[in-house]
Amino acid sequence: MNALNYSKGQIISLTILRILIGWHFLYEGLIKFYTPNWTSKSYLSGAVGPFSTIFHKMAESGWQLKVADTLNIWGLTLIGLSLFTGFLAKPVKIFGIILLLMYYLAYPPFADFGVNAYVEGSYWVVNKNLVEMAALFVLFMFPSSNVTGIDRYISGFNCFKRNKN
Repeated sequence: MNALNYSKGQIISLTILRILIGWHFLYEGLIKFYTPNWTSKSYLSGAVGPFSTIFHKMAESGWQLKVADTLNIWGLTLIGLSLFTGFLAKPVKIFGIILLLMYYLAYPPFADFGVNAYVEGSYWVVNKNLVEMAALFVLFMFPSSNVTGIDRYISGFNCFKRNKN
C-alpha cells in the first residue's frame, strides 16, 4: 500500500503515533544526556532476563559500559529526533525496535523472574516496551514520514529510491 492511498484519518493517526513515540525516545535520551554522571550500570547490573549474564558483564567492563551508555543516550536521542521530524524515519524504526528489544530482554515481564512482573505497565509477557515495539513495527509497515515529515522533501533523491530490478 502506497502512503498516497492512505485516508486523511490514517495519515493523521500514523503521524501522531510516530510523533508521540519520537517524543518518548527523545525525552528519554535528553534526560540521560542532561543528568550529570548518568550511567546504565545499575540497570545492567540488575538485569534478570535470559541474557542477564551478558548485561552483567557489560556493567562490569569499563569500556563496554561506556559504549552502552553512549549508544543509549545517542540512540534514544537520534531515534527520537528522527521519528519526531520524520527524517529517515523508516530505517530508524528498526533501530528503535532493536533498542526496545534490548530493554525487554534485560527485564522481561515474566513472573518467573520476579522483577517487574507485577509493576504497572507490565502484564505478564506484555509490557510497555513490547507495546512500543509493536507500534514501531506498524509504523514501519505503514510509513507516513514521506507524507508528513522531512522525508517528504528528500524522497525524490536517487539514494532514497528502491532499485526495482
